Amino acid sequence: MVLSLFSKPKPETFQMKTPGLDAPVQVRRSPRARRISLSVNEAKRGAVLTVPRHTSLEEAGRFLAQHFDWLQKRLAAMPSAVPFRDGVVLPLRGGDHVVHFTPNVKRRGAVWLEEKVEIASFDLPTINIAGSEEHAPRRLKDWLKREARSDLSERCNVHAETLQVRPKRITVRDQSSRWGSCSASGVLSFSWRLILAPSDVLDYLAAHEVAHLREMNHGPRFWSHVRETCAHLEKAKSWLRKNGAQLHRYGAEES
Repeated sequence: MVLSLFSKPKPETFQMKTPGLDAPVQVRRSPRARRISLSVNEAKRGAVLTVPRHTSLEEAGRFLAQHFDWLQKRLAAMPSAVPFRDGVVLPLRGGDHVVHFTPNVKRRGAVWLEEKVEIASFDLPTINIAGSEEHAPRRLKDWLKREARSDLSERCNVHAETLQVRPKRITVRDQSSRWGSCSASGVLSFSWRLILAPSDVLDYLAAHEVAHLREMNHGPRFWSHVRETCAHLEKAKSWLRKNGAQLHRYGAEES
């Protein structure tokens, strides 16, 4: 049943639904891969089957069939998705907030915060979203991106001043493979989901990418620059290792 899905020619990267799995499998041909590998991508809430360029898809199908039980267990162990819906709890700068859709409230700003408002037995700060419920998830995500860009820009500027460098531009995107990156031209890119992490974690990622403007590697000199401007890097790195994957569940849709 699995093998038949690989019987026709496919592009270099494609997604497919596999019988018996509730999540998609991305099949990716890689010129650098030396063997077939299967992994779970928590950010995309699915699996990735990496295939060497000259390996037949029939062979890849057999590999997937052999590891099918393992994949099912790994996917089942992923934390549940938390879609942007009314009443869900999500972290903002590491602190729990209740999402509250307010379709009958008209305000100049579409999203605003309120402290310690009791809603549906929660005694937590709320993130309120005005306007129709249909557009509320998009408005919430757009607001989170703006908040992330604001915080990251502020912290990048602080670290850039310490290290005497200047980023060309700071962008915030929905990155799934890394939390941040630095291009050769000096453009710093970050995942907007860092706004969900504690502030010192976001600060560390800002320091990390700014330090790449001095050293485009991860050698001793690079880490020396990070430590110069971010004393809590080890604590932040530890938090990311333990909790980073959890951030990808927020805003994801249930399968």
